[in-house]
Formats: sequence, C-alpha cells, structure tokens
Amino acid sequence: MKVGLFIPCYVDAVFPEVGVATYRLLKHLGVDVTYPLNQTCCGQPMANAGFEKMAKPLAEKFENMFKGFDYVVAPSVSCTAFVKLNYPRLLKDRHECMTAEKIMDVVEFMHDVLKVDCPLGKMNAKVSVHNSCHGVRELGLSSSSEQNVPKFNKIIDLLQLVEGLEIVEPERSDECCGFGGMFAIEETSVSEQMGIDKVKRHIETGARYVTGPDCSCLMHMAGIAKKRAMPIEFKHVVEILATGL
Repeated sequence: MKVGLFIPCYVDAVFPEVGVATYRLLKHLGVDVTYPLNQTCCGQPMANAGFEKMAKPLAEKFENMFKGFDYVVAPSVSCTAFVKLNYPRLLKDRHECMTAEKIMDVVEFMHDVLKVDCPLGKMNAKVSVHNSCHGVRELGLSSSSEQNVPKFNKIIDLLQLVEGLEIVEPERSDECCGFGGMFAIEETSVSEQMGIDKVKRHIETGARYVTGPDCSCLMHMAGIAKKRAMPIEFKHVVEILATGL
C-alpha cells in the first residue's frame, strides 16, 4: 500500500509542525508514505470565493501528482472534503477523477483503513475535542446531533490510545466555530461571535488544550483566544497522537 501525503498550503505555511507530525505518525505505523514535492493549493479558496474555474488547473495538477498512490492522506478535513466532493465535477469535462476516491483525512485513514488499536503517544493533559463541520457532515468522522444515529467519534477513538490523556467534549459539541472559509471574511462579526461562544464552551470543560482535525478551525479559535487572553491552547490531533513517538 503506497500512500501519498498531501499537506495543504496553509498547513505548510502556518502549521508545518502538523505536517511533520503526520509524516512521523504514519511512518511509526509502518506506512509506505511519500511526500511529493512541488505540491500546491487544492483550489478550495478559489472555489469558495466564486472563482471555480481557477481551481480546475490545480485539480488537474493534483490528479497528476497523486495518480500513482493507493491512498492520498491529508491532515485537513476541509481540503480533503473539497477534493473528495468537488473534483469529480470540476474534472468531468476532462477525464474521470481518480483522487476523489483515494483521498482521506488522516484520522479517517488511521481509524478505518489502518484500524489502529496499539498505544500511541504519551501526554498528561486534559483535551477538549473540536468536531469540525467538514469532518462531521462530509467525511463522517463523528456523528452529528441533527441525525438520529448511534453516537460515534473516530477522533476520540484514536485519542484514547494516548497514555495519560483525559478527553472531554464541550456543550453543543458539533456546532460550528464560525470559521467556514470565506464566511469568516464576509461575515466577520458573526464569525467572531460564534468563535467566542465556542472557545468559552471549550474552556468550561476545564481542558488545557482544544484539539481537532482541521488547522483552520483551530487557527480561528486560537486567534480569538489570544486576542482576549483566554486561558486555553490549541493542538491538531496528529500532534497529540505523535507526542513521544
């Protein structure tokens, strides 16, 4: 099984430690993982802003770069969901899209494909889990409150493999933090208040850290917390899973 590691542009530029932790974690689990050089944006920002045609060349490049892999794995639920759900439509007039069927978020890949059940890292801390909207409703990383289905959470399943970790969830655990890509730019005041409310609920759990599968949500909440000197820190789930490995 050959895995291509996709590190989204904002992770590469702002959160490189998340990319490093993802690679280290996959190697620790014995995965044949390769990081193709010269990666670029998947095209999500352009499409979200209404310039979908500008995303098509990036989708084509993505297809060519990852065509030789069995799986494409990324530490970003929003970028993963964009490729999975939108690439078939963007490329329908050119050729059949291959990567949409192969791409997975790293949590999804570890939980559903590798079926990891061995001890992972060690971290003595209390963490509050943030369930990003794309992960919940488009990738199925956890159950959503609006659906009458048995409750599950793949993020928590993996975090339970970390020694010393206490895991909690905030009230209204699958409610949006307010980031939403262009929403945070076009509806700044609403986005900010949603973020404030979300961070407060995470703080009410008594956790030291908020963790989740998407850097964009964590970045949004971290900015709000820093601006208001709110006493909580933020770590991507792969950073916690890889701690001490």
